[in-house]
Amino acid sequence: MKSFGSYISKYLVSFVAFILILLFLNAVVFGLTFQKIVTEDYGDSSPQSMLEMTATAATPEQLLDEAVQMLRQNHIWAIYLNTDGQCYWSVDLPDNVPKNYTIQDVALFSKGYIEDYPVFIWNTDDGLLVLGYPTDSYTKLTSNYYSIAALQRLPIFVLGMLGLDVLCLFSAYYFSKRRIIHNTEPIVSAVETLADGKPVSLHISGELSEIASSVNKASSILNRQNEARANWISGVSHDIRTPLSMIMGYAGRIAESKAASKSIREQAEIVRKQSVKIKELVQDLNLVSQLEYEMQPLHKEMVRLSKLLRSYVADLLNTGISDSYNIGIKITPDAENAVLECDARLISRAVNNLVQNSMKHNPQGCEVCLSLTTSQNHLILAVTDNGTGLSAEKLQELEEKPHYMESTDERLDLRHGLGLLIVQQVAIAHNGNFKLTNVFPKGCEATLIFPYIG
Repeated sequence: MKSFGSYISKYLVSFVAFILILLFLNAVVFGLTFQKIVTEDYGDSSPQSMLEMTATAATPEQLLDEAVQMLRQNHIWAIYLNTDGQCYWSVDLPDNVPKNYTIQDVALFSKGYIEDYPVFIWNTDDGLLVLGYPTDSYTKLTSNYYSIAALQRLPIFVLGMLGLDVLCLFSAYYFSKRRIIHNTEPIVSAVETLADGKPVSLHISGELSEIASSVNKASSILNRQNEARANWISGVSHDIRTPLSMIMGYAGRIAESKAASKSIREQAEIVRKQSVKIKELVQDLNLVSQLEYEMQPLHKEMVRLSKLLRSYVADLLNTGISDSYNIGIKITPDAENAVLECDARLISRAVNNLVQNSMKHNPQGCEVCLSLTTSQNHLILAVTDNGTGLSAEKLQELEEKPHYMESTDERLDLRHGLGLLIVQQVAIAHNGNFKLTNVFPKGCEATLIFPYIG
């Protein structure tokens, strides 16, 4: 579920990045849209700038021509009043604008308008300078008073609300993510289990019930297919056993009969040996099927692997193997008394498959070493030979693990493939791993790795 959480987080980060990019684009568009207005209305022609320029150029007698031209360029009229409200002079004064004012009139227009013209004033030593802008240029707030306490609280309010909004957004994200993961975790786990070929059963209500029903349906179909396949293999194995035993029996009698000719006895011996191979192949096929579909009951017990390996090698040598094969054991001191909870019969079968595999693919003879070591809470059982090893193509083929039932390659050595597949299934049944590698300068090493706490 960590990957699913990362998936949601990734899209949240993408969403936040999108918001930031959108805000940046909004700022750019705002700047491009209002650049001209801001430059003109708050630049050299702004009321503050024009008041300062005009006040500098104004006297009670006149206004300098440069200032007059600047006012006319920006369509601004001006009037200069003395302390009694009488007009010293005016520039382009509209007809509906009076020239003389009382103190009440000044109080009214000082922060607002004169005949709908937004006006701005500048107090000088000689009087009051008034500039009037076009009616469509500026708007003014005539009741611009604010509580100082409110202004003092405003930054705290803005920061507090911003923090609260961020907290609410994060809480909404966090609980939404938890709810999504909680609702989908059983489905994701079920799909992962289903991918391993194991049956699942989901009981989910609500919006996801339809998906859960589909997963249960797929699990049911897969389970029926697995059972049918396993039962078919088991049935075929059982049906072959009786006629195969008869073939082996008759072939053995013919091979030992003195009445038969030498040629007939040799052919009968070939039939018997090939029948033995068929029997072993069927047994392996049945065992692989049982292990793969978890139909093989495990009889686990505490087993000292060093003892198991020595017993296996002793039994192997007693069978009278060829002198061209040298079987050795190497057990480190820390692994001598290592005990593993396992099915001893299956572990012995896996070891035997690996040893027989080395002997089969090195008919000229080789040295086979069974080693047992411990490393980082793992118990490592390895079968190493100094034979011809594996070609790169064969090693890659084995790493890809083609399923014995899905293979269409007529050249595939099923005996070889099933033997290694059994080893792999035994390792999986004991929560372990299996790997196959070439060793330098020549040879092959098959390793079984089991979790172990000494």
